[in-house]
Amino acid sequence: MKQSMRAKRMDRNHRRNAQQTKLSLVSLMDIFTILVFFLMLNASDVQVLDNHKSVTLPQATSELAAKETLLILVNGTDILIEGQHVADVDAVMRDADSTISLLAVQLELHKAALPENTVNDGPDGHPITIMGDRSVPYALLKKIMTTCASAGFTNVSLAIEQIIGADVESEVAA
Repeated sequence: MKQSMRAKRMDRNHRRNAQQTKLSLVSLMDIFTILVFFLMLNASDVQVLDNHKSVTLPQATSELAAKETLLILVNGTDILIEGQHVADVDAVMRDADSTISLLAVQLELHKAALPENTVNDGPDGHPITIMGDRSVPYALLKKIMTTCASAGFTNVSLAIEQIIGADVESEVAA
């Protein structure tokens, strides 16, 4: 049977395209290697605490990086542990006691829930971070820190918004 020119051309094209093409993976591997190194180097530098809209952290400089610990969040109205409401700031400020009983109960529950390998009976005690709004009075922070210390959380860190060293000099001079 005779084929037309178009049929011959299509047949030739199909035979040529039927061969397997080889894909060069070298350049693709190079790109992924660079990407992996970039992510490894940059992922370990920054540690960010979960910030809440109602909390404006005070600015300061710090040499130490943040560690993941139990978090107490204090804003103008509430005291929260790990996002769960513990007490109202107004009620705590009206109370004459130097500790916060509701906070102490929650801290004991969190202390009991710690895995055995994270229990720290050393001189620093259990670590805890207090993230307080810059408008929170010091008397409230003092009550919170006293309550934490009485519950065994004596390694207290205060969360801050870290500023660059050059900005510190300009703020001190102003």
